[in-house]
Amino acid sequence: MHRHGYQGRKFHRETDQRRALMKSLADSLIIHEQIKTTLPKAKELVPYIEKLVTRAKEPTLANRRIIISRLQTKSSAHKLVDEIAPRYKERVSGHVRVKRTTFRRGDNAQLAIICFIENNPKEAVNNNSSANQTPKSEEVKSTPESTKTTKPVAPKKSTKATAVKPKTTATKKETKS
Repeated sequence: MHRHGYQGRKFHRETDQRRALMKSLADSLIIHEQIKTTLPKAKELVPYIEKLVTRAKEPTLANRRIIISRLQTKSSAHKLVDEIAPRYKERVSGHVRVKRTTFRRGDNAQLAIICFIENNPKEAVNNNSSANQTPKSEEVKSTPESTKTTKPVAPKKSTKATAVKPKTTATKKETKS
């Protein structure tokens, strides 16, 4: 028997149970904005939630009612329409991200974190990098005058070892010729 035209995963569940599972996962994602689940469930949730966010961008009464029917609670539907969807007005798609994490201890299932992406990732990166790094001139100014005898602190080195390629290959070629 062939599998042409069949879409989606069954998760060893009946149809109504699969629908309830997707509603529950989407509801939790909207409420918490980040959830941890198995990788196949996360991959199946992506198109489901993308369609809801796309519909929520245009907050008509009809769209709101459709979103309410596709989620478990009205409060999560209102949060999606009123708070989450306006963040992504300029974005066409790609509202959520799936990141693989560890394997579950009991059955070794691949786990994943699914979360909404930032509104402007460039701004978020700039804000995080500027918050973590302070200019050295400010550090020097903040130290009291009586403790000037102490040595300045060297910047931390990364724990990852950097691979340096030795130049022995060039010297070998020179010796051969």
